[in-house]
Amino acid sequence: MANGGNKPQRPLRPRGGTPAGRRKRRVVIDAPRPRPGDQQRGRDAGTRQPREVSEAPVRDTGPVTVASGATVKDLSAALGVPAAQIIKIMMGVGEMVTITQTLPDDGIELIATELGREVVIKHADEEDLEPEVYEDAEADLAPRPAVVAIMGHVDHGKTTLLDAIRETAVVETEAGGITQHIGAYQVDHDGRRITFLDTPGHEAFTALRARGAKVTDIAVLVVAADDGVMPQTRESISHARAAQVPIVVAVNKIDRPDANPTRVRQELVAEGLQPEEWGGTVQFADVSAKAQEGLDDLLEKVLLVADAELELTANPKAPASGPIIESRLDVGRGPAATMLVHRGTLRVGDAIVAGDAWGKVRALYDFRGERVKEAGPGTPIELLGFDKPPQAGEHARVVENDRQARHLAGLRGQRLRAEQLARQARRGPSLEDLFTRLGEGVVQDLNLVVKADVQGSIEAVTGELAKISHPEVRINVIHTGIGAISESDIMLASASSAIVVGFNVRPNADARMLAEREGVDLRTYRVIYQLTEDIQKALVGMLAPEQVEDVIGEVEVRALFRISRLGVIAGCYVTSGVVRRNARVRVVREGTVIYETTLASLKRFKDDVREVQSGFECGIQLEGFNDVKEGDVLEFFETRQVERTDLVVASPASAEPPDEAA
Repeated sequence: MANGGNKPQRPLRPRGGTPAGRRKRRVVIDAPRPRPGDQQRGRDAGTRQPREVSEAPVRDTGPVTVASGATVKDLSAALGVPAAQIIKIMMGVGEMVTITQTLPDDGIELIATELGREVVIKHADEEDLEPEVYEDAEADLAPRPAVVAIMGHVDHGKTTLLDAIRETAVVETEAGGITQHIGAYQVDHDGRRITFLDTPGHEAFTALRARGAKVTDIAVLVVAADDGVMPQTRESISHARAAQVPIVVAVNKIDRPDANPTRVRQELVAEGLQPEEWGGTVQFADVSAKAQEGLDDLLEKVLLVADAELELTANPKAPASGPIIESRLDVGRGPAATMLVHRGTLRVGDAIVAGDAWGKVRALYDFRGERVKEAGPGTPIELLGFDKPPQAGEHARVVENDRQARHLAGLRGQRLRAEQLARQARRGPSLEDLFTRLGEGVVQDLNLVVKADVQGSIEAVTGELAKISHPEVRINVIHTGIGAISESDIMLASASSAIVVGFNVRPNADARMLAEREGVDLRTYRVIYQLTEDIQKALVGMLAPEQVEDVIGEVEVRALFRISRLGVIAGCYVTSGVVRRNARVRVVREGTVIYETTLASLKRFKDDVREVQSGFECGIQLEGFNDVKEGDVLEFFETRQVERTDLVVASPASAEPPDEAA
């Protein structure tokens, strides 16, 4: 292209660079001087800054709800105050916390008091994850069995009455004749089915009685005709009224010579239960569990109340849901839970979630132990498939798939872990030297690791321990679990200076040896009041057991020989200690005590012997017990009298006046 004039044509600049041989000029532009008013407009020394809008948070002075185990950040957001202010309050009381640290309940209350705010702390067990009201079509509703709870005072014959109704013998398996667990059973009467729940009457099992009253339709109050109204009788009435369920009174033991059913009725009238024959509305039935008298009359009155006062229907087509009555770690089968189906039909293969436990239903068993494929409304059922034993009292429900069940259980688990972290305890003393340290004027914490056979027992034990109080000692349960006492429990107790307490479970040989090596105090019990009495005596310096158990040996069952005229002979190998013929023996299966008895015979080859040392084989026959299995552990022990002289039998409060008088 021609260029007009003599002006030379500029070469084209290559894209992305300067022409070759040409230097790039560096231009420096001086920053402008600050002008008046720049600071007010958000400028400083010529640098433009975005305007920061600082709005003061709107502080609501009304009451707020905070989850137990909330962090400093969570509490700051709930109260609408800076986290630094909360940290400053905790520093004022000598506690250094971070913004992500969990706060205990008393710490949250302290902060609320300092800020002049009202805070309601909500615990995990108070959260309702399942709606109580369902919208079911009238055509989908079908009749369901009535759920009845047997309640009353200890030793008034509740389990014996239920045994007479269902013609079984459960009371013989209970320690001391006291129901330690909760059971669910069904009976048929006049072509109709009734579901029964047996609740313990001992004062330690208040939570189990309250839970039994909440999940049932009718409460059968058992009162002994020769004993009358007792404290747990009144408590059972209160639980039934709180759950708003009708009450049917069964006056038991009318066959006793000193029985007085009229006096029982008079005492119950004072409690607000007016018999129908006296112009009231409460059904009374005079029964005798041992003589099996009046049982049909009791069942008829239960059905009468169900028909007259209740409308027992449910939707069997809906996804199954209902409360967990009990859970345990079953030998060889894994976590097992007893569920009372309230609504829907539970089937094998369903994805289920209960609290922080989830799983897929692998098997269903009815109350007789027979395997079934499904369970409808009003049916107690034992199910297998949970990843761990769910908490007793949790609401179980069937969800769409395993992924949803795992997600819901994870959310609940995070919530429970945060609450447990808030209750995390400090180090404490051992049981033996507790009173000695109290005498030195040192305030101590008593840490406990509690293991039991089922979830309900753990709930009862921890509830009873929480009631024990001492002015200079605080009891902290740092860990609970289901199953045998393991080495990990001993290591946890050793690291936290805790005492291991076992209820209806035993430690294995490795755990016992580790406890001796680490110096961990390990105690096992079969009746709950013995456990609480020992702790109470320890707190006041009165722990002086009259009998001490010495485990002298353990054997392993390796073979079984059945002889028609003798029974079952167990071929055993003595793994540790010595076996003596006059010692007592426990049958331990997977860490759980199955039976306690004595030896009927002890043989080495064909000769009767008095004892067998470790490392030798022997033949053992147990007295009154033939259900020995291969792999069982027989624990031999002896009891001896020990007089304690290292502790002063006096409370700290009463130890000073004699010195002052002297």
